[in-house]
Amino acid sequence: MKKIVVLSGAGISAESGIKTFRDSDGLWENYDVRDVADIDGWARNPELMVNFYNERRSQLEKAQPNDAHKILAELEQYFDVVIATQNVDNLHERAGSTKIIHLHGELTKICSEYGKHHVTDIGYAPQVYGEKAPDGGRWRPFIVWFGEDVPLLSRAIEEASTADLMIVIGTSLNVYPAANLLYYAPSNIPIYVIDPNDVQPISRRVNFIKEKATVGMRQLKEILLETDWWNH
Repeated sequence: MKKIVVLSGAGISAESGIKTFRDSDGLWENYDVRDVADIDGWARNPELMVNFYNERRSQLEKAQPNDAHKILAELEQYFDVVIATQNVDNLHERAGSTKIIHLHGELTKICSEYGKHHVTDIGYAPQVYGEKAPDGGRWRPFIVWFGEDVPLLSRAIEEASTADLMIVIGTSLNVYPAANLLYYAPSNIPIYVIDPNDVQPISRRVNFIKEKATVGMRQLKEILLETDWWNH
């Protein structure tokens, strides 16, 4: 079975009502990104960050996977599909995808502030500020903030290096190091980039589908299932 590796970003979840933190002038849901998505923000005002991610968790509970999420899950019937996502939501899982690498963490989980230990799934429940993990550290959102390492990047690179086809969807390729992932894919494989907006210049040959995620994935599904690229 041929392997498809997907790099997904905020654009795929935007159609489910999940706003991106790049929507306007460094604000994310009217919060300064530096206060809620940077490790220094935790040192300055951890309670603000806990409240912010509680709001995002509540928002996520009401959101539903869209057709782009569902088509990626459907493709598992035909291909080995691995998704490396920059998103912290669980819409890929809820759509039915089974192999997902969360590069930037998971919104429905919390962990100790001491090295992200004691990872605990709390679903959509609010985190209570100030409560302690078993190691004495305060519970914090299980999110990879700016200024932190991306621990699952090496796993994503390993998957990309053995891909037979790659899909980049809903990401402007501005967030590093995840944006470099497509450069680890074999040089001779097809790469499809789905985004209605211009993305960062890409220094390798790719196929652009300049559509929003749902429309682009419908088009790509037809391409993949009606051609025999995997036999070449």
